[in-house]
Amino acid sequence: MVLTLPPLDTLQETYRGLTTEGLMHRALTQDFPSGLAMVSSFGTESAVLLHLMAQVNPALPVLFLDTEKLFPETLAYVQTLTQHLNLTNVHWLKPDPLIHQDDPDGTLWQRDVDRCCELRKVLPLQKALTPYRAWITGRKQYHGGSRTTLPPIEYDGTHYKINPLYNWPFARLRYHMETNGLPDHPLLDSGYLSVGCVPCTKPASHTADPRAGRWSDREKDECGIHF
Repeated sequence: MVLTLPPLDTLQETYRGLTTEGLMHRALTQDFPSGLAMVSSFGTESAVLLHLMAQVNPALPVLFLDTEKLFPETLAYVQTLTQHLNLTNVHWLKPDPLIHQDDPDGTLWQRDVDRCCELRKVLPLQKALTPYRAWITGRKQYHGGSRTTLPPIEYDGTHYKINPLYNWPFARLRYHMETNGLPDHPLLDSGYLSVGCVPCTKPASHTADPRAGRWSDREKDECGIHF
């Protein structure tokens, strides 16, 4: 049986009035007790949200997009966090094997970066989300750009998107990491504030925009999965 939810604006108001822990508990156990997944990049800030989820339900499906262009350190970090948090339902998503028709030599990112993101991230995630009614994201307002006005929950016409950390600043993320003994992404100490695919990610100053190292030489700040 599919639960009937209150109107979106009512859900947004309710979620804004909850602590992050309360929001997570309500979303996982009351509003979306089934048909819910988390999408995680296993990036530099991902451990916080995964930790909060694991306190409620470590068996919640976690969808991880392995674009086949990721840093080896990220792939190792998936294993590290999976074991550290006792996650039991991590799904590795990969591009369609026929991607070689569009990207025979693996350099599509040089010719058409948006198409590369579409084939390696957008389409695999769309397919994987088909069975679900809602998904949890790790986006935050402090990232800037289109995320500045991010609400705690959205509806994109197909899925509800829940953003439990929407109003968390960087300092609160670091405090949560340190007080809960969560392991950092191996590339954080090398200046990578945000980690994506190898060709489109560079180190960025710790005083820079938190996503400054992503697509830094292009007029692009989102891969497309949130459009």
